[in-house]
Amino acid sequence: MKNLAGLMKQASQMQAKMEEAQNSLAGLVVSGTAGAGLVTLTLTGKGEMKGLKIDPKLADPSEMEMLQDLIVAAYTDAKNKAEAASSEEMRKVTGGLDLPPGLKLPF
Repeated sequence: MKNLAGLMKQASQMQAKMEEAQNSLAGLVVSGTAGAGLVTLTLTGKGEMKGLKIDPKLADPSEMEMLQDLIVAAYTDAKNKAEAASSEEMRKVTGGLDLPPGLKLPF
């Protein structure tokens, strides 16, 4: 029983650290760019879009398809950065324990 109590205490501490990490990620802001900086998109650590900047040179109606592609590319860049930051934060909390792909904490 002594080991079980210790395990429960460790689980409780890890849960508190996970909540702290999630709160930290909520305040994280990352930017993704595309087209050599012609499009910049800003996301929170939770993947919510907060901003979009488009170089006025891209406002040409004949360039709309390229603009749309660049927005998607900038979003992907920002989302990848947010996911990398999230993974790094979770690695700190779990002490470097690699979790199976797709496993999200807390459960």
